[in-house]
Amino acid sequence: MIIEDFEDIIYEKEDNGICTATISRPEGRNAVTYITFLEIYTVLEDMENDRNAKVLIITGDPKGNAFTSGGYFKPEMMEEMRKYPEIDLMDIAQKKVCMKFWDFNKPVIAAINGMAIGGGITMPLAGADLIYMSKNAWLGFFFSKRAIIPEFSCTFLLPLLVGFQKAKEICYFGDKITAQKAYELGLVNKVLPPDELIPYSREQALKLIPPKGPSLSLKLMKKTMHAYFREILDRTLDLENRALRKAFTSKDFNESMKALKEKRDPVFVGR
Repeated sequence: MIIEDFEDIIYEKEDNGICTATISRPEGRNAVTYITFLEIYTVLEDMENDRNAKVLIITGDPKGNAFTSGGYFKPEMMEEMRKYPEIDLMDIAQKKVCMKFWDFNKPVIAAINGMAIGGGITMPLAGADLIYMSKNAWLGFFFSKRAIIPEFSCTFLLPLLVGFQKAKEICYFGDKITAQKAYELGLVNKVLPPDELIPYSREQALKLIPPKGPSLSLKLMKKTMHAYFREILDRTLDLENRALRKAFTSKDFNESMKALKEKRDPVFVGR
């Protein structure tokens, strides 16, 4: 994929080294697809090859009233996806993008400016070094409500961040998590008024760029911190993919999709 083909991501690069990737599918509350993730992967590749690109800010299009409402897929999208041989439909856990983020040696800031459901929170947990959140935003770990499991190696990263018991509680029950609760759990670095989120994120980004930030040492810090966990993430993503493939063929998953369409609570059978 080339940047000129982007449809879901608005990618902006500034002379000061700040790059911004805005998830922009406002008609679907910034829902993400395989193509969206391929565009994000392409952003990371472009920044890797650009010495002037120093830090990435990821946010959601304000017109979508969300950071992202999570994953979106319909069979009619298959024709569009066939244009891109880089897309692996069996990589449901988004291993390729997750590992690209993990190996990416430049700082990433997520500015969560609205609801962040499913991949809307698992992607920042795996890919962002700093997460700032609007006080009006919220997180939705709704995987159990859809009869699936988390992706982006969240099954490893969430227990690492909040502990096993709390991680299981979050994933098993799938309750909505407010911005303040996310901060208390240690999932985000700071909660801000909506109109201060992007200015603050940019202010922090500038602190990571010369002359204020020693970009070389920051790269080395990140590389060293991530090195020990890289093999664990790699294995976890394979396990998540295996589990997701099984879950997607279950009666419970089909029931969850029907219930979502009919705007009712699902009735699960455990199969």
